[in-house]
Amino acid sequence: MASAPAPALSYLALGDSYTIGEGVPEAGRWPVQLAHALREEGIALSDPRIIATTGWTTDELTWGIDGAEPLGEWDFVSLLIGVNNQYRLRSAVGYRGEFDTLLQRAIRYARGRADRVLVLSIPDWGVTPFVKTTQQKPETIAAELDAYNAAALSVCDARGVAFVDITPASREHGAETEMLAEDGLHPSAAMYTLWTQQALPVARTLLSR
Repeated sequence: MASAPAPALSYLALGDSYTIGEGVPEAGRWPVQLAHALREEGIALSDPRIIATTGWTTDELTWGIDGAEPLGEWDFVSLLIGVNNQYRLRSAVGYRGEFDTLLQRAIRYARGRADRVLVLSIPDWGVTPFVKTTQQKPETIAAELDAYNAAALSVCDARGVAFVDITPASREHGAETEMLAEDGLHPSAAMYTLWTQQALPVARTLLSR
């Protein structure tokens, strides 16, 4: 008698518009693309349960998670949050503390396994056409996001969590029409594919442990 297939690994994705995939079909979201790519490699990861909303800051993600409780335990958790903190001109110092709290929570959801949590850096929206509709300057946005990402990386290093830096890809390709959703701000599925390609080898390693 053939043995029953192993149950799929569960996946919880936490974030904002970049995780929910504002302006793209569900299949184009990077967490969904990542789960599909891992299954193609033989890693039975289910499509993610996504807790994310366009516009969310770190504190609003916390409230969103609270509203979704009880969430239980998961085999894999991803986190990408912070762009709206910067957009609302909040400090990197405040972001660091709130991000650390969220990261600790993500680790708890991953059964206490920091090596089953994946963080993506915040992309640089200052290269997109949308920036021209705001009062913010691209160079200021870049500097502030660099500070945010440095804070997140430091927290991840301290917690033993993998950090994937997709910001350079967002800066290199973020102004290209095919890499943008119709609003000229959010990434297209093609941009999310670039992020997935960077996250894939890291996720593969984490899920092989």
